[in-house]
Amino acid sequence: MPETIYKKGVLEEMIEQLDLPEYVVEKTIQRYKSLGEWFNRENSTFKDVDINIFPQGSFALGTTIKPISEQEEYDLDMGCKINIPNFKSLFTQKQLKEMVGTELESYRVAKGIKQELEEKHRCWRLEYMDEIKFHLDIVPCIPLNIDKQSVYKKQLEDTFNYEQSLKKSVVDVAINITDDRLDNYSIISQDWNISNPEGYLKWFENRMATGDFGLYNRSSITPVPIYSRKAILQRCIQLLKRHRDNMFGEDDSKPISIIITTLAARAYNGELNLEEALINLLENMPTYINPSTPRVPNPVNPNEDFTDRWDTLEGEKLDLEGNFKNWLLQAKVDFNNLLKTENYETASLILNNKFSLNIDNSILNKTYNLKSDKQRSVTSLPINPPKPWGDAY
Repeated sequence: MPETIYKKGVLEEMIEQLDLPEYVVEKTIQRYKSLGEWFNRENSTFKDVDINIFPQGSFALGTTIKPISEQEEYDLDMGCKINIPNFKSLFTQKQLKEMVGTELESYRVAKGIKQELEEKHRCWRLEYMDEIKFHLDIVPCIPLNIDKQSVYKKQLEDTFNYEQSLKKSVVDVAINITDDRLDNYSIISQDWNISNPEGYLKWFENRMATGDFGLYNRSSITPVPIYSRKAILQRCIQLLKRHRDNMFGEDDSKPISIIITTLAARAYNGELNLEEALINLLENMPTYINPSTPRVPNPVNPNEDFTDRWDTLEGEKLDLEGNFKNWLLQAKVDFNNLLKTENYETASLILNNKFSLNIDNSILNKTYNLKSDKQRSVTSLPINPPKPWGDAY
């Protein structure tokens, strides 16, 4: 059997260990649906309002991975879209935030959730502290006005060369969100921040380019997308995120997932082989970092730069740009070492030290000990990672 098929098997085994356990997925979906049903209940303050609850972030993208530590929390990001005509002429951002917060607080009390509802700049956080440490981040939002949609569409046309159907589907789901850091947060204003998590999902699905990964039909509660099988791009991102998590832990300087996901999706070239795709992404992701702002533009919002923290005082102190680029170099070294070694003991060391993964030796033995004369005792990893991390970071 060709060696690449064996190597692909090890990458697939890594993915299996990174995927969320089935019971966690089920519990997450239950809680998400429960909250959506609460907003649509008979005596809800939004009873007669067209409201749409939808998932966003890594759970919606199918790129969520299991935390390294069992003490870490699972999370699900969701939007709560309130469809009231001419909303921005009637209410402030603060009022929208408080409307949604009132419903969430009554839900928390009704469900016996002990943790207090926590207010973030753009969302509310609901903490569950039972058998699964888990939180929901709920973003209050409204649909983007028709007049603002035309401006937004023109910006997309001027910046990105998307085909007409993708561009229309992205524009149709754009939203305005609240942010308590804005000067106009507490006053009536037409100038709200634009966001588009559902549009990003449509762009991402377009980049996956293989298979049928569309969402279910939309209703007042958009189902959490369940991918019957993961696309190559999703698998690559899961592997990259695990390497990042192992390298940085909970350090504030760690590369953020949205930059990894965006660069990987841009670099993806439709490869149908996992190993080939991973090597291509690591080689080409750096070429999609622009030399000047926006360094990594949001593919569905040209005015947003995902690297906006890199040039702040905090970002420079944490060396966010340097750490991101060093991580890419380190990931390239570590994945290449894993894929090129012909000895299962070396592979086992790499998997343990660089990914915090334990793969059964019988699988590794079949994969890497292809020639008996290649077997040898390995006590250390190849010493060739880029500075400043060194072999064990």
